Amino acid sequence: MPPKAKLVYIGYRHDWEVERLKERAPAGLEIVALPQGVTQQEVMKAVADATVIIPWGRTFNLDVARAARRLKLVQVLSAGTDYLPVNEMAEMGIKTANNFGGNAVAVAEYAVMLMVSAYRQARVQIRQLYEGKYSQGFFERWEEFHELTGKRVGIIGLGRIGSRVAKRLAGWECEIVYYDVAKIPPDDEKAAGAKRVSLDELLRTSDLVTLHVPLNRVTRGMISDREFDLMKPTAILVNTCRGPVVDEAALTRALKAKKIAGAGLDVQELEPLSMDNPLLKMDNVVLTPHLAGLSIEAREKSLDFAVHNTMRVAEGKDPESVVLPV
Repeated sequence: MPPKAKLVYIGYRHDWEVERLKERAPAGLEIVALPQGVTQQEVMKAVADATVIIPWGRTFNLDVARAARRLKLVQVLSAGTDYLPVNEMAEMGIKTANNFGGNAVAVAEYAVMLMVSAYRQARVQIRQLYEGKYSQGFFERWEEFHELTGKRVGIIGLGRIGSRVAKRLAGWECEIVYYDVAKIPPDDEKAAGAKRVSLDELLRTSDLVTLHVPLNRVTRGMISDREFDLMKPTAILVNTCRGPVVDEAALTRALKAKKIAGAGLDVQELEPLSMDNPLLKMDNVVLTPHLAGLSIEAREKSLDFAVHNTMRVAEGKDPESVVLPV
């Protein structure tokens, strides 16, 4: 490995993250880590000779990219890269890579949790318990609560996360269908136990629809009024990818008009969620604050992949899990 390869992690939160990077770094790879709250001047100085940068949160912009004269790769620790200027960096010869499914298991497990929570209105049950109402009113609404077993689950996006959702739902004895703009290899379809259908068929026939696509110009607002009109009135929508994939105004209209039965949302169109958002007042909606990928195991896997990808770049190889400009 070239002796001057340098990985800069901007905005880390925990010392153990830095320790893990250094433990896995081979000889010749310099690790520089800047904590949250670092000044722009310190960032610019650190990245001047960086080979790879890990940005955390909103610590990275084009000014930083321009200051990094040797920069080859921006390596994120998340699945999404929509907060980065991917297209502009590509024109500068800088590639962007996501975490190669480092948080795929965490998000997949969370998606299943949201399905069950929305189907059983767990939000209301928990709230009433803490309000001292216990199970008040629930026995009169027995028909509103469902099991996952035997239901058709439509997965939009059978990538690293979507495929893991499918595999986990096999144990729930669900029927799995999927739609993806990409051609999924037959072996991957078989491993996921999923059948490919058109988007419209998926929306028309699924009891639960779960979204696992990146946010870009193509997917922004892909679930809107037309799509809700196709869905079953008993259907549940689950979103653990990015909020703007769903037209939130259309979702609110669909829920109020009972075009669908409910939703489980870890992401929202505007984050943090405004307290006057009407979704907060709907008992048939389960909301969480964009934390589906948060697990210690996911972070460890993502950090390890960052070192792996940095090594590839330093050795003159193409990085893996590159996000193409859209």
